[in-house]
Amino acid sequence: MKIPFDIPPHSFYAMLAVIGLLLIASSISFLLSLKNPDKNYTELQLRIRSWWWMVLSLFIVLSISQNAAIIFFGFLSFLALKEFLSIVPTRHADRRVIFWAYLSIPLQYYWVSMGWYGMFIIFIPVYIFLLLPLRMILIGETEGFIRAAGILHWAVMLTVFAMSHIAYLLMLPVKNTAAGGIGLVLFLLFVTQFNDVCQYIWGKMLGKHKIIPKVSPNKTWEGFIGGLITITLCAGGIAPLLTPLSFETGLLAGAIIGLSGFVGDVVISSVKRDLHIKDSGSLIPGHGGILDRLDSLMYTAPLFFHYIYYVAY
Repeated sequence: MKIPFDIPPHSFYAMLAVIGLLLIASSISFLLSLKNPDKNYTELQLRIRSWWWMVLSLFIVLSISQNAAIIFFGFLSFLALKEFLSIVPTRHADRRVIFWAYLSIPLQYYWVSMGWYGMFIIFIPVYIFLLLPLRMILIGETEGFIRAAGILHWAVMLTVFAMSHIAYLLMLPVKNTAAGGIGLVLFLLFVTQFNDVCQYIWGKMLGKHKIIPKVSPNKTWEGFIGGLITITLCAGGIAPLLTPLSFETGLLAGAIIGLSGFVGDVVISSVKRDLHIKDSGSLIPGHGGILDRLDSLMYTAPLFFHYIYYVAY
């Protein structure tokens, strides 16, 4: 089979595998609606349809070029920051400060496109974190200063700095030529999202003991542990195909993603509970908002990046 757009072969076959899984999910949804016409499968169908759009959009930009993919992830950061700031309370006086928070996005992803690791790693946690409170001081509004600064810092950290680590995976030297930088991105995204699915399935099958009922009453120890074991083994198996990691180091990568993905999920759940909302938005039919889909990635992306950077680079 001829591989289009010079996609590394292992990455191309991984893309085909994901499309195959979506075809299976679509077929199951269709058969369920035929078998049980009285039941409403609208939400399931919306979820699967949204997954098709998200997956195909990702594969297309990854196939076009490295810069197209970096712009794509930068746009995701913009959407995530915009949604985050739309649901949390902000002061009217800070509208000019928020402009600088948004400006950090093109600058951060520009450092990524340059492969300037030194600036990429300190630009937001040093320069932006120091600049935003300074701009707030120049406005002169001190009422609610600490809360406002904390919200902006955390918003930029999660939606821009953490997410930009996905894009920087494309800039790392290629050590697995059969997968390339695309393989690293596919590994992170697949393992993170599959971890959510595994924890959900194990929780539905065996879940009895609540893990943090005040934050997420549907999360159980059985779902968490079952999902963590499943995703760790899965990551160990596919790591040599898509990354420079061995089976053993791939196992640890899977454990890191499984644990941190769970934490990212419940952290955003805590935000929504504090704000008394069910979803962060309605951008993605069947899923809610962009934060509902990126919550786990905000934790898995930087932790996986620095793990593989240390182990393989």
